[in-house]
Amino acid sequence: MNLRSAFAQDSRYSEFLRFSVVGVIGLLVDIAALTFALHVLNLGLYSGRVFSYLVAASGNWALNRRFTFAAADTSPPVLQWLKFLGANAIGGLVNYGVYAGLVTFVPLVHDWPVIGVCAGSIAGLSFNFTASKLWVFKR
Repeated sequence: MNLRSAFAQDSRYSEFLRFSVVGVIGLLVDIAALTFALHVLNLGLYSGRVFSYLVAASGNWALNRRFTFAAADTSPPVLQWLKFLGANAIGGLVNYGVYAGLVTFVPLVHDWPVIGVCAGSIAGLSFNFTASKLWVFKR
């Protein structure tokens, strides 16, 4: 059984569940990219987070294009990727705002920025799903 068949196509929550699974994968990519940015690229907490978000968002677009919204896959890839980044920019601002607020004002999160990444990802999920479904991958 593959991952796609694990979520029944007729389930009314199917797309959201697949989007959420992709989001969890994106979260792991985000954490890995932030760690890379901080320890290899020597970027700071804020610019490193911008880097990690862009890496994760690009991966999420590719997975959502093939896994979550495959039936709506009609746009040229580069244009769809740009729409995805644009549509998710507000969700990204929410994500980054939660992260920045937490690493700035909560000492534990400053010391463990992964907590901020997780909180930011959860905050942007609903907006990003709605924007992706209604605008980027519209049938």
